[in-house]
Amino acid sequence: MKLHELKPHAGSRKDRKRVGRGPGGTDKTAGRGHKGQKSRSGAGKGSYFEGGRSTLISRLPKRGFNNVGVTFEVVNLASLDMIEDAVTTIDRNTLEIVGLVRRKNRPVKLLGNGELSRALTIHVDAASEGAVKAVEAAGGKVILPAAKTESAEKAE
Repeated sequence: MKLHELKPHAGSRKDRKRVGRGPGGTDKTAGRGHKGQKSRSGAGKGSYFEGGRSTLISRLPKRGFNNVGVTFEVVNLASLDMIEDAVTTIDRNTLEIVGLVRRKNRPVKLLGNGELSRALTIHVDAASEGAVKAVEAAGGKVILPAAKTESAEKAE
């Protein structure tokens, strides 16, 4: 027996049903009956539909405060201390290469968890007061983006 002579057993393979392709039982309406919502393409109401009444999520009480604030990528001082000694300036690109920052659409915030043993210049979007003091105590500095003022906005 050769590869080109191989065939499946008789009756083990069956062609799929091609509806709406001419006479033969599944032509014309293609097994969907006549007219009505379910006969149209894209038919159906989705699993969330509850027969016209208000959906469950809109019927439940809303409580508390939903803070739609900024979510930061957090970097701690302890993790910065693990970066090799040759690096003295740390910015977002460095943090991405090292693997401390993953999501590109989130700003980076420096937190003061841990200790810093060497002087570093750190460029981040935000930093806690404790983190800034710890970096300055180690002889480095934290550079934050300049906050927009009203006069700067009017100039634009």
